[in-house]
Amino acid sequence: MAKRIVVDPITRIEGHLRIEVAVENGRIKDAVSSAQMWRGLENIIIGREADDAWMFAQRTCGVCTTVHAIASVRSVENALKLEIPYNAQMVRNLIIAAHTLQDHIVHFYHLSALDWVDLISALKADPKKAAAIADSYQNWKLNGDSVFRAVQEKLKKFASSGQLGIFATGYWGHPAMILPPEVNLIAVTHYLQALDFQRKASKVVGILGGKSPHIQNLAVGGVSTAINPNNDSTLNMERLEYIKILLDDVKDFVQNCYLPDVIAIASFYKDWLAYGKTGEYYLSVPELPQDTKGEIFDLPGGTVIDNKVTPIKSFYDPYFINNVYENITHAWYDGDWTRHPWEEETVPKYTGFEPDGTVNENGKYSWSKAPRFKVNGEYVPMEVGPLSQVLAGYLQGHALTKKWADYALNQLSSMAGTKVTIENLKSTPGRHLARAIRAAMMADLAIKQWEQLVNNIGRGDLEIFNPPSYPQGEIRGCGFHEAPRGVLSHWCVVHNGGIMKNYQEVVPSTWNAGPRDSKGQRGPYESALIGNPIADPEKPLEVLRTVHSFDPCIACAVHMIDPEGKEIVKVKAL
Repeated sequence: MAKRIVVDPITRIEGHLRIEVAVENGRIKDAVSSAQMWRGLENIIIGREADDAWMFAQRTCGVCTTVHAIASVRSVENALKLEIPYNAQMVRNLIIAAHTLQDHIVHFYHLSALDWVDLISALKADPKKAAAIADSYQNWKLNGDSVFRAVQEKLKKFASSGQLGIFATGYWGHPAMILPPEVNLIAVTHYLQALDFQRKASKVVGILGGKSPHIQNLAVGGVSTAINPNNDSTLNMERLEYIKILLDDVKDFVQNCYLPDVIAIASFYKDWLAYGKTGEYYLSVPELPQDTKGEIFDLPGGTVIDNKVTPIKSFYDPYFINNVYENITHAWYDGDWTRHPWEEETVPKYTGFEPDGTVNENGKYSWSKAPRFKVNGEYVPMEVGPLSQVLAGYLQGHALTKKWADYALNQLSSMAGTKVTIENLKSTPGRHLARAIRAAMMADLAIKQWEQLVNNIGRGDLEIFNPPSYPQGEIRGCGFHEAPRGVLSHWCVVHNGGIMKNYQEVVPSTWNAGPRDSKGQRGPYESALIGNPIADPEKPLEVLRTVHSFDPCIACAVHMIDPEGKEIVKVKAL
């Protein structure tokens, strides 16, 4: 008989998400994803000036602020068919790259690693042995016997004083935790070091964007980051050289510590390469535009359907623009429809839960809409995120993607003692590895954008802004961005010389966390949880692992139900 476990809330994510899953014989049989927070930013933006929309849109999130600003300003520029000065593209690209690096580092070490790493086990480690293990799989300058010993002593003081703080309620000693004590100590040490390197990436965003979070330097038509090599009050060579130092440091950490750590940890959990797959539908968009029109990109995108890729080539590609839809059959909005974002409305209608507190998967149960991509006349769910972009790049033969993906897969194959292929990335640990691969690529590309900006300034080009001109009639735009969590798109309808008539955001966690649609097709979270093992119903760690692997930008709770909806266990998770 199926059992129900309530995990409410899942922390180490942003926002409010609840998931109910049916479990039988130690395996998840069904899952329901229910977002518990209504954003409403779309309605706030309607009626405002298009020039100002991005300032409101980035308040959608306190974590993903930069990405919403970028997608929003691109949506208006798309509607206007406005070219962006090369310097502005490079400044934006540097902000995107730095924010991505900060986000990916934080996600693994500070939001997800503790699903795999036993903090308390690290107290039993031999620091000298830990140093030897670390040196066997990575070339990281901040490893060493004395470093690991110092961290272990600090950890012992916290543990003996009973002041483990945010770590106090972790699932330490869980039967699904299998890392040796020394590997746990390595991971805990790098957890602490990662705090400094994510800060360096965030500094780059702050220098270029005016502040972080909530950058201040965007404008429809470019950026407001004044460039003058001979002025102390502008972006000059001194500031640019400091940015380069910061990016070099972050690149060193990502490529020599973060990526090898993910590979090493995945090698111990190779059985998990069979868990967490959503299906055969993946979506990404190209990123880091290299021209003023948005037709050439450093990172490719596209749909991957049954391992066949269809590229998305530009900001104006009809293959993307014409095929994104959202369904609200099971979402807490008024009506029951599947519409293109330009034709949508956002009218909340909350109906709550069943009398026993459970979700009725046949009714409305989430604030998240259900995004779908139209393929051959059918609306299909798509997984978005670093995994999708790595798959799209790899299948297109993108050189940088193949370089880092092949390196990671070969290293993991060697450490795990079994052949690991690109297909194995379609899994819970595979998402972490794809994210680390993307971080390694972005670290290389951040330096490239910096060099291109500096070289262009050296040629005497200081242009940063192309002023927009709004027609009186109605225009429509789509601004997409491959954010750290996946495909983000903002959709605007502008009229009356620059006033927002309609506005919609289709965000990565909406793609992944969305509920069932009118045909009963599950969203990616719901699909990925099915088949996962549960070793201890009182401590459903495995649920957290798969949910966290998507890097949710909502807050979550996870439930397991029996056919009668009876609650068996309620667990508050770290």
